[in-house]
Amino acid sequence: MKEINENLLNTLKDEYLNNPINTVSRHALTNSKIIDIVRVNEQTENTRNMFSINIETLPACNQKSSGRCWIFAGLNVIREKIAKKYNLENFELSQSYVAFYDKLEKCNYFISSIINLIDKDVDDRTLSFILQNGIEDGGQWDMFVNVVNKYGIVPKSAYPETFQSSNTLRLNKILNRYLRKFTMDIRKIKDNKTEIENKYNLAIKDIYKILCNSLGVPPTKFNFEYVNKDKQYNIIKNITPMEFLNNYAKINLNDYVSIINSPTKDKPFYDTYTVKYLGNVLEGNIVKYLNLPMDRFKTLIISQLKDLEPVWFGSDCRKYSYSDKTEGYWDDLSFDEDSLFQIDSKISKEDALYTHESMMNHAMVITGVNLDEEIPTKWKIENSWGEEKAYKGYHVASDSWFSKYVYQAVINKKYLSEDELRALSKNPIELNPWDPMGTLA
Repeated sequence: MKEINENLLNTLKDEYLNNPINTVSRHALTNSKIIDIVRVNEQTENTRNMFSINIETLPACNQKSSGRCWIFAGLNVIREKIAKKYNLENFELSQSYVAFYDKLEKCNYFISSIINLIDKDVDDRTLSFILQNGIEDGGQWDMFVNVVNKYGIVPKSAYPETFQSSNTLRLNKILNRYLRKFTMDIRKIKDNKTEIENKYNLAIKDIYKILCNSLGVPPTKFNFEYVNKDKQYNIIKNITPMEFLNNYAKINLNDYVSIINSPTKDKPFYDTYTVKYLGNVLEGNIVKYLNLPMDRFKTLIISQLKDLEPVWFGSDCRKYSYSDKTEGYWDDLSFDEDSLFQIDSKISKEDALYTHESMMNHAMVITGVNLDEEIPTKWKIENSWGEEKAYKGYHVASDSWFSKYVYQAVINKKYLSEDELRALSKNPIELNPWDPMGTLA
């Protein structure tokens, strides 16, 4: 190791200027975006919007300026069953309804966590991590199941969006400021259990008030009113959210399990994992994953798609250099930054996880796949960024991108082998709260 001095700078400059490729690159980048310069036009076969297995699904939804993708993805899977049963051309479930109770439960989960850690120093890594992250819009599949199984679902018409539900940044800041103040308040009275309970009761009351003011008061009963594809009007009155889930959606979310692909040495395949302090409903199921090799991971997804059932999944969509929102695809091979800069920046999925270069941050729904002699070449993705993006809200993901940037999928457990089911039934290995597999979609 050595310092950067004048001699080194002169050497670097001379070497740079003596390479004509650098001059061409510099001139090209003066008034152009990097993504436009590095496009590989020859790479089109695996980004075309055509698939051998193509599930016809409803129009794309729009999460707008919120991080509720995991809720949108979960409800998009459920709504297909309702739409098919009632012959609906367009239908949405209320994402705001699930988000309301998710936030209420997350706040309660946060409070429980910081009470459990009340004797820790404020710079304790776990406590510091919880305080730094606070409560967010994002979540995991098991968290979605917990809220829906406890509170049910309602049509979007019964609990519509508000400005705050579609633009959550300020609401989250208010909630997190309140929770952090609550944290420091109870630490000052940590030996007074009665006073802590009083402050807890006030906190839940205040949080509920904030949520109702921002999102509306959630319904306990509603009317399911719709017009089907045959233009026939119908109304079913006085349904509870749990009745709507159990009698109209008719889906048992407990039949579905999370599989992940995390090819790191600390997470052997065919073992089951959970993440400490990751959750929302205190009495709900823990977040739980079965780690599988990518080939098996894909096989299970394809099995479900062949039965014409969409698949909830989580991926890394921060890799905007590997996407074209206008043409609607994700493909790492369509962009060649290394040739432009004459470098080698390729990193394995394992090393990307270890270094936090990549991790799950967005949930969507797989609604199709193209198979060439049973080998996937590209995947059809239902996103929640509105119909204006991509192919009316649907994207194409190349199989290369899929292998590198997809981390989680939700599969009906009937597709799992007996060995996989046994592995899933074991007590999960606990991961630290900051493990990359604990990130929220």
